[in-house]
Amino acid sequence: MNQTLSLYLMDTLQLLDPESPEYALDLITLVESILENPEIILRKQLDRLKTEKMAEMKMAGIEFDQRINELEKMEYPKPQRDFIYGTFNAFAVKHPWVGEENIRPKSIVREMFESYLSFADYVRTYDLQRSEGLLLRHISSTFKVLAQTVPDGAKTDEVREIEAYLSAMLRQVDSSLLDAWEKMQDPNFLRPEQSLQMPGAEEAARDVTRDRKTFTAGIRARLFTLLQALKVADWEEALAVLALAAGSGPMEGRDGPWTADGLKSLMERYGSTHQGPRLDPEGRNQRHTYVQAKAEDPGFLVVQQMLVDDADDNDWALELEVDLQASRAAGQPVMRLVSLDEYR
Repeated sequence: MNQTLSLYLMDTLQLLDPESPEYALDLITLVESILENPEIILRKQLDRLKTEKMAEMKMAGIEFDQRINELEKMEYPKPQRDFIYGTFNAFAVKHPWVGEENIRPKSIVREMFESYLSFADYVRTYDLQRSEGLLLRHISSTFKVLAQTVPDGAKTDEVREIEAYLSAMLRQVDSSLLDAWEKMQDPNFLRPEQSLQMPGAEEAARDVTRDRKTFTAGIRARLFTLLQALKVADWEEALAVLALAAGSGPMEGRDGPWTADGLKSLMERYGSTHQGPRLDPEGRNQRHTYVQAKAEDPGFLVVQQMLVDDADDNDWALELEVDLQASRAAGQPVMRLVSLDEYR
């Protein structure tokens, strides 16, 4: 527990319903609520909401003065605000040591996961080029609380997916940016791998394939990051994901190395007959992902991800091969994109 309000988080997690479809997202909201507010990002969120609201009210013919009054009432997104404020007030009464500390509901990581945005997507969405370090620090802090403070018993499969999504994002973004930011806050900062670990922790972390649920969540996080890049035609990002997945090996499919032109051509063919792929909760539903051992080589997994489209034709699939031995050595899923084509 490395946050002042970690005890509030642990106490309040028990009040969430694990059967609720919003459980994982509400859990992330609780995690974000105990962290410091990255004010610049929150102002950007509010500015965007005000711009959209102003346009909406203007189209509705609302007088200017009334529009301004309405805008002054707005605030940045605070999911579950009443629940969070209410439970925190009750917690503060029982724990006077809370003192001046306050709860801070917000939705940054939650918003990213709901839309499955990459780090670069989110920076572009809110014009955060000058605040990348602040965004990365918030993502890192959220991931640390999720990984180190939230107990395993509270983690559903979707919560593990969010954890894997954040882990993959942090690995992909240049770690020197995060290190530089952390050293500004604490000159004695050490990266996790440089600090002391509990006995056996290093060995457990090495074999990322041992916990199949967590490993599968990591695979899915990587493939959805790839699909998001392909969907928005960010070929550079897609190739970066493929390079990260392939490690030091070639980024090859059935017909040779993947290139930006090859990926573009493939998605144009898909887009000529389909609207998608969907990356909303239905598009990411686990029933659309198939993982099994490779018949001719049990050292590999074969992963097929159905591409859910707006018409529910769902007749295209992404296929990957995951190298288990290489994944253990790398400490993350090492996989090769085999194909993205009509389902066979």
